[in-house]
Amino acid sequence: MKIVFVSLIFTIITWAVPTITPISTIEINGTVKDMVLSGNNLVVATDMGHIEVYDIMKKEKIKQINISNVKDFMGDEIPARVMSTDTIDNKYLLLSDSGKGGYSNLFVYDNNLTQILSADDKEAIIKARFIDKNHILLGYLSNEVALLDLISKKELYRVQLSESKFSDFALNEDKTQVVFACESGVLNLVDVQTGKIIKKLKGQNVDNVYRVDFKNKIVSGAGQDRRGAIYDTITGKGSYISGDFLIYSTALSPSAKKVAFSMDEKNNISIYDTISKSKIALLKGQKSTLNVIIFKDENRLFSASDDSTILVWNIKP
Repeated sequence: MKIVFVSLIFTIITWAVPTITPISTIEINGTVKDMVLSGNNLVVATDMGHIEVYDIMKKEKIKQINISNVKDFMGDEIPARVMSTDTIDNKYLLLSDSGKGGYSNLFVYDNNLTQILSADDKEAIIKARFIDKNHILLGYLSNEVALLDLISKKELYRVQLSESKFSDFALNEDKTQVVFACESGVLNLVDVQTGKIIKKLKGQNVDNVYRVDFKNKIVSGAGQDRRGAIYDTITGKGSYISGDFLIYSTALSPSAKKVAFSMDEKNNISIYDTISKSKIALLKGQKSTLNVIIFKDENRLFSASDDSTILVWNIKP
C-alpha cells in the first residue's frame, strides 16, 4: 500500500508539470551555430558564411552580413562556418573557421567588413564577445582567455586558465566577470580586465561542461556527465540536477530564478526553479541537438539546434 501511495504521489507531481510547445518559429538560411539577443534584435551565426539579424517585434529579418567562402582540405570552396557572433553599438562580430589548420578568422562589421585576424595569425579561437566597442574577449581552444584591443589589434593579455580543452564562456551583465568552462568540469570565474582567476567553481561536474550561463551572480553549467550544475559565485557553493542524457545546453532567466537545461535524448528543455530545484515546465518540440538557449525575460525563451529553425517559447500561459 505504501509503494502504491508513493507511486501515486510521483505521478501527480509529474502530471503537474506543464508541457509547453513553441508559440512560433524563425527560419534561418543555414544551421544555427550561435546567437545573441540585443534588445529586440536576435543575431544569429550560421554555417552558411553569414549572420542574420532578426527583429523579434517586427518578426522579420532586418540585416544579413556575409563573409567570403573558404577552401576545404580538398581545395573546394565552401561557406565559412560562423562559430560565434555578437553586437554592440551597431557593430557586429563574426568569428569563423578559416578552412586552414583549424585556425580562425575574426571580422568586425561597422558599415564595412574589416578582418581583424586570419589563418596567417594561426589562432584557434572558439568564442568571442564584445566587452565594449573597442575590446573583444576571446576564448581559445587551449583554454586561454585574451582581451583584444581593436584599435591597436593587440591582445592586452592572454592567460592560460588550465590544461583542459576550452568549451564555452559566459559574461555577467556588466561584462566585468566571465566564467570559463572546459573538459575538466571545473569552471573558472575570471576578471575581464586582467584575466586573473577570481574563483574556481568545482565539485558539481566531473566531466566536460558544454555550455555555461551567468546571470545575477549565479552560474549554470550543462554537463557531459548528465548533471546540470548551479553555482553561487559569491559563496562558490553549488548543487546539481540530474538528467537522463548528456546535457548540451543551459540558460538562466535574467533574475536567475529559473534555469533551463536540455535534460533528455529527445532534446526537450526542462525549466527549473534554481532555489528549490523543482521542475516548472517541459518544453517539447526541438528536432535536433540543442546549441543555444536564451531567455528574453522571465517567461520568453529562444532556442536553436543543429538545424535551421529557431523556436520561440512562452512558459507562462
